Amino acid sequence: MKTNGKPGEECAVFGVSLTTEEAAGITYNGLLTLQHRGQESAGIALVVSDGRILCHKDTGLVSEVFSGTELEQMPGGKIAAGHTRYSTTGGNVKENAGPFVTEYLTGRIATAHNGNITNAQEIRKRLKSQGLHFNATSDSEVISSLIAYCITKGESIIQGVVNAAGFLRGAFCLVIASSENKLIAVRDPNGYRPLCIGRNKFGLAVASESCALEACGFEFIRDVQPGEIIVAENGNLTYHCVKPGVKNENGGLCIFEYVYFARPDSVIDGLSVYEARYNMGAILAEEYPVNADIVCGVPDSGLDAASGYSAKSGIPLISGFVKNRYIGRSFIYPTQTQRDSAVRLKLNPLSTNLRNKSIVLVDDSIVRGTTSEKIVRNLKNAGAKEVHIRISSPPFRHTCHYGTDIDSEENLIANQVSLDEIRQKIGADSLGYISIEGLKKACAKCELSFCTACFTGNGENERAKKDVFEMGKEL
Repeated sequence: MKTNGKPGEECAVFGVSLTTEEAAGITYNGLLTLQHRGQESAGIALVVSDGRILCHKDTGLVSEVFSGTELEQMPGGKIAAGHTRYSTTGGNVKENAGPFVTEYLTGRIATAHNGNITNAQEIRKRLKSQGLHFNATSDSEVISSLIAYCITKGESIIQGVVNAAGFLRGAFCLVIASSENKLIAVRDPNGYRPLCIGRNKFGLAVASESCALEACGFEFIRDVQPGEIIVAENGNLTYHCVKPGVKNENGGLCIFEYVYFARPDSVIDGLSVYEARYNMGAILAEEYPVNADIVCGVPDSGLDAASGYSAKSGIPLISGFVKNRYIGRSFIYPTQTQRDSAVRLKLNPLSTNLRNKSIVLVDDSIVRGTTSEKIVRNLKNAGAKEVHIRISSPPFRHTCHYGTDIDSEENLIANQVSLDEIRQKIGADSLGYISIEGLKKACAKCELSFCTACFTGNGENERAKKDVFEMGKEL
């Protein structure tokens, strides 16, 4: 779990294949744009002219990992893969940072991965029995090693990637930089995590979100489709498919991408993230109306839903907080009292707008309830007369096996007490969560089906546990 009590997403991937030798710098800019998806480590792997792959990675933010002359010291290169990480498998140490560079008899690959492989331990055991060694505990290293192993067994690098992807279970979006001057993008057959491609006059780019393509000067082409492998080489694209028969019946794009993970200026699988959040707020106003003076959102992902709630209800939208954007993840709270006040250090209520007002406060989720309790208390200390909480996701009841870091089920407040007891615990005057049906309606323009297992179960947890034992014997 993140320190702010919100679920964490595993990471972001970005890669380029260019005609100019600017791959490292552009990848750096892409990772900066995707920093919201992972703040624990970052890295860039660059393919240079002699076929070597140079990789610099470490723990920390992108700007911290590349704070010195690391980019300047990288020679010119046209192909690169980049990665930012939030750890869900393996600890936050340098060895687990991506991308992972793997050598095999005829070449090298660098692999960046977003997602979570449910049969990673089984694959690791099989590969160890074949004499392969591992230096990290991340499932991303397992993927890179598996791909390299399959390449040595196949006729080409593409066939090796196709075969390796067929063994993987769970969620995976991959960006692979090859010493054969290929950039390869892979999205799992369920499409759990987003991945898209873009083009400009200098080449092609692949990114977890379209906002990174735009920020780096690439025009969005389209999303990588579930089960698709795209190869960029010398400005050309070719398309391949992951081996059939690995799609989960209840799988689909993680709907929490629209609720919280993605940036609002991204478009994922045909749906604007901003539009989805705006719709969530409007539906919340229909499902849980209330008489109030103002609507305000919890920065940042609650702001767009608050706009939708305000527009639908006719209640004015007002800024409720001043956000301190300069308190980094390394901020130290020496005493318990200061730790209890951490929320206010980052989100200070704007008392001028709140005093003697009845407030509709829109947020994206409640996990354990501790953060919501502090926010409500701070609002009332700032003079708010009433605080009515509206949440743009249903209650969390299940952990996730596909790359979302949700607390253990016994720690999820929705599994501990009733909804009215949650309201009492956080000190709200009323509480309303959007329904599953309402959330799906808000995201109806998405071109894919959804995974909602963290809210409903849907049999996905049991399926994920069984995936560990379903790897084919062909390896």
